[in-house]
Amino acid sequence: MSNLPLVSIISINYNGLQLTLDMLESLRYVTYPKVEIIIVDNASKEAPDQIKTQFPEVNLLKNPVNEGFAGGNNGGMEMAKGDYFLLLNNDTEVPPGFLEPLVQRAENDKNIGVICPKLLYFDQPETIQYAGYTPISSVTGRGHGIGINQPDDGTYDTATITSRAHGAAMFIPRAVVEKVGLMAELYFLYYEEMDYCERIKKAGYTIWYEPASQVFHKESMTTGKNSLLKTYYLSRNRLLYLRRNVSWPVFGATLLYYFLIAVPKNVLQLVLKREWKHLKAYVKGLWWNFQNWNIHEDKQLLRIEQS
Repeated sequence: MSNLPLVSIISINYNGLQLTLDMLESLRYVTYPKVEIIIVDNASKEAPDQIKTQFPEVNLLKNPVNEGFAGGNNGGMEMAKGDYFLLLNNDTEVPPGFLEPLVQRAENDKNIGVICPKLLYFDQPETIQYAGYTPISSVTGRGHGIGINQPDDGTYDTATITSRAHGAAMFIPRAVVEKVGLMAELYFLYYEEMDYCERIKKAGYTIWYEPASQVFHKESMTTGKNSLLKTYYLSRNRLLYLRRNVSWPVFGATLLYYFLIAVPKNVLQLVLKREWKHLKAYVKGLWWNFQNWNIHEDKQLLRIEQS
């Protein structure tokens, strides 16, 4: 046991105390013997002290302000002592043996940068949410989920290299973080894990989908499945991601597609649905990019206040 690597499980709590408590309860039954758990509270309105009361073994980091997904996870990784970091959403629950396949896969291949388990919907555990991703097009900025909404019937039970990981559960070797750096905090929410995967691949590592490990995901419980916050940051960060990861001259074609096809299509859909508040949030997200066109570099410590 002394030779086993330590796994640091890092999760963010933001106004989702019961979700976090449920996740921690499932982690209590994990069979892998060397684990530390770090909960980063992003200035929740509800006091997070109940976490320590019910789970005294947990390390609780209280941020004075909401530092977003990337900032919260970065703080957890800086605090962690593990050989591996598992960035785990608090709206997940796990089966007891989910860690062993991740550790084994990483230990057997030091060229791996990130491993993502199979994600199943918590309310429909026989249905897949994630079994890998297709590559993101440099022009359209779109990629597709593999196996999404398909039955978990064994079709997606082969471990394979994939385009990127899912942000709900990312298993990352410490050595990769030490080489690549922390996550880019200017995203605040959404697309930061995609950006991180691109940086990790550029550093020469691979991204793996490992179906022998499974995690049950409640999906969008913190921000809401149709929240204005989600609309704003998806609009803002899709373009930011493209600005950071697509080079000229291809980026010229990207901009043409984006503003001649993608933006008009999204605006029309919101108008037809009479979702005026979401339309305002969508346009505001786009406008942020024009206001901050020079902010696209890899500044991990940059803090962007929540709009």
